[in-house]
Amino acid sequence: MTSTLEPIAATSMPTVLDARVVTGSGGGPDKTILNSPRFLEPLGYRMLCGYLTPPNDPGYADIEAKAKKYCAPLVSIPDRGPADWRVIRDLLRVCRSENVRIWHGHDYKTNALGLLLKRFHSMHLVTTVHGWVQQTARTPLYYRVDKWCLPRYEKVICVSNDLHKECLRLGVRDENCLLVENAIDCDDYRRRQSTTAAKAKLDLPEDSTLIGAVGRLSEEKGYDLLLAAVKPLIDADPTVHVMIVGEGSERPRLEAIIRELDIAANVSLPGWRSDVRDVFEAMDLFALSSRREGLPNVLLEAMALEVPVVATAVNGIPRLIAHDVEGLLVEPESTASFSAAIAKLLHDPALRARFRSTARRRIEESFSFPARMRKLADLYDHLLDHH
Repeated sequence: MTSTLEPIAATSMPTVLDARVVTGSGGGPDKTILNSPRFLEPLGYRMLCGYLTPPNDPGYADIEAKAKKYCAPLVSIPDRGPADWRVIRDLLRVCRSENVRIWHGHDYKTNALGLLLKRFHSMHLVTTVHGWVQQTARTPLYYRVDKWCLPRYEKVICVSNDLHKECLRLGVRDENCLLVENAIDCDDYRRRQSTTAAKAKLDLPEDSTLIGAVGRLSEEKGYDLLLAAVKPLIDADPTVHVMIVGEGSERPRLEAIIRELDIAANVSLPGWRSDVRDVFEAMDLFALSSRREGLPNVLLEAMALEVPVVATAVNGIPRLIAHDVEGLLVEPESTASFSAAIAKLLHDPALRARFRSTARRRIEESFSFPARMRKLADLYDHLLDHH
């Protein structure tokens, strides 16, 4: 077990332990978790970021770098798999030594661990449901574990309306189930350079048109649909370029589709990047082709950085984007509609300019990080005041 914690100072602030299992560099939830302590401290809470991670995982260095950037207190727990009982021992040691008052889980395993640890250390149980969007052979097992755990938690936070409905269906009581959508630090995500300057940094021609996407290369992200949608656009205009930033199990399949469509000269899969700001700022258009989503952080980031958006109307996304107000929405799995929406936006500079302004304003007014943290602190206040 490793820790970046300073010795506990004399303080009356209650301690919250956010616990999450992560492999590699993590994903969208980690942007929220690691950015939270600096916002919660002025609201009266000391927050620790507890990560269960495979020993010597090289991708975990990115989690550590982000924690350092945001001055987030980080506790790293070696996790060697389901049979590693030492995880329980190490987490219990943290809960006791740091006097954890609130356990905040972020996945099925930390939800189960929270219920177990409460038997040995008195604390309140909160969890955030980020969704079960990545389908693997183990997804049904994870879902069953959460189905058992979630009704036993004092507060269940859902990041999108569809997840809120699903948690109620799973037996979470209405008064314990809250919708608190993802948010973004608007000061951190403020455009710093022009699209032309950002393209130059990526060695893209000034007259190129960049359609961008960011996320892990997995089936639910629908990148196969995106590639099919851009094929006619590339055929009609060779300056159109597509960049999909991320890594994952779908890479071989996507590379095969790119070859089959004969668009390799216009499509790049640069892999995972720790910082995608330059890519966002170089985009003429952000395309979100997901089949399943909660409320993705990458969409908030694109809108905050004033990138015009075309997105599939799945789950929480229509609550963020009103069609033809902050962006264009299309039905999932409709390649033709997706292609037509992208073409419409690319061929209408005035519409792109309008979306840049309205999308940024939408984030500032309704999805700012300080406002989200205030809701979370109010929830913690309620738990502690009533016990």
